[in-house]
Amino acid sequence: MSTDSRRVRARRRRGRGYLLAFGAVVAALVLVGGVGGVVAVAQGPRVTDVQVDPSAAVAASGARVILTTTQSLAKIDPSQVEVQPATPFTVDTSGRSVGIRFTLPLRDDSDYSVTVHDVRGLGAGPAATLTETFRTPPLQAFLLQRGTSSGDTIFHTDLHGDAGLPVFTHPHIEDFRATANHLVISVREDDRARVIITDLDGKNPRDIPLPGPGFVSNLQSADRGERIGFTFSDATLGTTGGRESKLFTASAADEAPPVEVGLNGGDVRVADWRFVPDTDSMLVLTFDFRLLLTDAQGGNAAPLGTAQSIDGIARGSSIAIVERLEGIREINLSDGSEQPLEDPVDPPGMPGRATPVPGTGTGTLRSFADIGSDGAYRSTTIGHVDPDGAVRPLLKVPGTDTVLQTCVSPSGRYAAVLVAPQAVDNPFDRYQLPLPGRLQTHLVEIDTGQELSALQGFDLSWCQVPPG
Repeated sequence: MSTDSRRVRARRRRGRGYLLAFGAVVAALVLVGGVGGVVAVAQGPRVTDVQVDPSAAVAASGARVILTTTQSLAKIDPSQVEVQPATPFTVDTSGRSVGIRFTLPLRDDSDYSVTVHDVRGLGAGPAATLTETFRTPPLQAFLLQRGTSSGDTIFHTDLHGDAGLPVFTHPHIEDFRATANHLVISVREDDRARVIITDLDGKNPRDIPLPGPGFVSNLQSADRGERIGFTFSDATLGTTGGRESKLFTASAADEAPPVEVGLNGGDVRVADWRFVPDTDSMLVLTFDFRLLLTDAQGGNAAPLGTAQSIDGIARGSSIAIVERLEGIREINLSDGSEQPLEDPVDPPGMPGRATPVPGTGTGTLRSFADIGSDGAYRSTTIGHVDPDGAVRPLLKVPGTDTVLQTCVSPSGRYAAVLVAPQAVDNPFDRYQLPLPGRLQTHLVEIDTGQELSALQGFDLSWCQVPPG
């Protein structure tokens, strides 16, 4: 045999060996991949990633827990989901992920667990249970003190007042609100109004361009996002007219000028108003007592009859509490239906305005004035009234003090009660929004009635409207 023939045969043997080895490797890889796929299917869906922001979850509704898994998922029904402590939620399934959206803010400083039962992939395989736990941080808030040694000051504080940090100071602060990412501050300088936007730490101030010289009042912010609103009146109102108590809205996130909310009909001056939670709508009460549900443009406002005042709209619901001539009513803003608010059973005094607790069917906070047989005012009790009318006292304020406002924290866990102590010797200041010189904000846990603290100042950032 020639040398060339032997070389050709050797090359052929090496080629066949390479092909056999390559085939073995490919087969092994296919086998491993197949086994891995079989194992994944056999185990059912498993969590590979979790997205949750506990700080955002205690501040506003709409926070989500997103669980991403190893497989594309069959649709998850809300009945498969368990959240502890219980809170309302919605569920959506998309590809390999399931999202749980909380329709109310969560309780602060609490351990939460989210469990999704009977989770199945779109292919064959057993069901699995997915669980995630997280802890929410302690709640923080902003508070305004007038007349400090440095001027009027907005503080960032915990609920015990132990970590108060000044974030913005000005010689004359009328009012302020906090949005998701900004402080919105109404001030006066040389008897002119300014509305200043800052970051939450008080930095990077800029002005909202106002319609002209005048007065800003009833500053409010939406529960989520950056939407704000206020009423504006021209500085000079003569016989030729002018803008008086006109409603304007704007975004704290951009520099666009405020937009006037145009109202049709009779008297279009706005006496009171509220943002409707989780919508772009507003509930407006005009000077001629018309109650209107409107969007930001105002041209298609829906009439809801007449009212004397708006007590509030519960976060996470479409139920407004308003006072009509025939009494206090609950109005469902989604369909216009209404019913009387349940009367308190065995009230500890004469009932006052009702502050709705976040959620649906969670009751209200009400003040009860204890007036003696001789007509003397003896005390005020702040109590929680459940949907059946049962009253549970939370805080008793002596007759020497005056209750100015009651607010509820975003999750409904705490009540904030603004009190002017020793009212007789506590004169009002000379601001456009006049208030007593000494003010205390009492924080009470609604479930237990335990008072956490009494903070010096007012305008706690939970409150949706100014005191008054």
